[in-house]
Amino acid sequence: MSSFFKTLEETGERLMYMSRWLLAPIYLGLSLALMLLGIKFFQEIFHVVPMIFVIKEAHLVLLVLTLVDIALVGGLIVMVMFSGYENFVSRIDISEGDEKLSWLGKLDAGSLKTKVAASIVAISSIHLLKFFMDINEINNDKLMWAVIIHMTFVVSAIGMTWLDSISRRAVKADKS
Repeated sequence: MSSFFKTLEETGERLMYMSRWLLAPIYLGLSLALMLLGIKFFQEIFHVVPMIFVIKEAHLVLLVLTLVDIALVGGLIVMVMFSGYENFVSRIDISEGDEKLSWLGKLDAGSLKTKVAASIVAISSIHLLKFFMDINEINNDKLMWAVIIHMTFVVSAIGMTWLDSISRRAVKADKS
């Protein structure tokens, strides 16, 4: 009877371990999202090029902020896609001669969360800056909520970074 439970346990563990591959299509789907984001980026550029000589400077700055925002989201997608795949599914085998991202294989789940939080704060900052660039047209209540939400992201990012730092120190203390 005990061998039956041992076999059942081993089978269950193997199935759970293999189920990590269910994440692979999700990370592949992020590459599709990255492609769609790239299309949107160039759509914005092609939209403004014909009007470049008549567009107001403030609107051009808002467009550039939108492009920076899209680039930050794209970087966030790449970071989550590769780090998540490496941390939760399988190592990405790239030979040393190929272009390899310097951070690939070095971001653990805690570092990834911190970088994602920092990216969200940067993206939120750009949205807030867009609001301030167009302050005469933004309702005060909407502006207040945008600041509150942004500050929530900032405090959350600081809190996650602080907790990650505490856990790293605890792990370091346990090793010594």
